[in-house]
Amino acid sequence: MEKALTLQQAQDLVDNWIRTTGVRYFNELTNMAMLTEEVGEVARIIARRYGEQSEKESDKGKVLADELADVLFVLICLANQTGVDLTAALQQNMEKKTQRDGRRHQDNEKLS
Repeated sequence: MEKALTLQQAQDLVDNWIRTTGVRYFNELTNMAMLTEEVGEVARIIARRYGEQSEKESDKGKVLADELADVLFVLICLANQTGVDLTAALQQNMEKKTQRDGRRHQDNEKLS
C-alpha cells in the first residue's frame, strides 16, 4: 500500500513534474481555463452516471477518479504559481467553516 501524500508533497510532486516534464507552468489564465474544462468533465460524468441524464457510449469509459485527479493537478498548478500553501489554506478554511457553520448544518431541518 502506498503512503498517502500530504498536500505539500503533492504540491512538490506537481512542481517537479512541471519543471522536468512539462517544461514550464502555463500562465494563470490558461490554467484557470483548463481547471474550468476539467471541472466540466467531472460534471458530465456525475450528471450522466449519477444524475438523470443517460450516459453516452463515448462517456462510459471515462473514469471519475482520473477526472478528479485532473482537477486536482490543475488546482495544484494554480496554487504553486500563485504562492498558495494549500495545507495552510485548507486549515484556515476549515477553521472558518467551523466557526461560521458550527451549528448551521446540525440545525438545518432539511438535512435531518
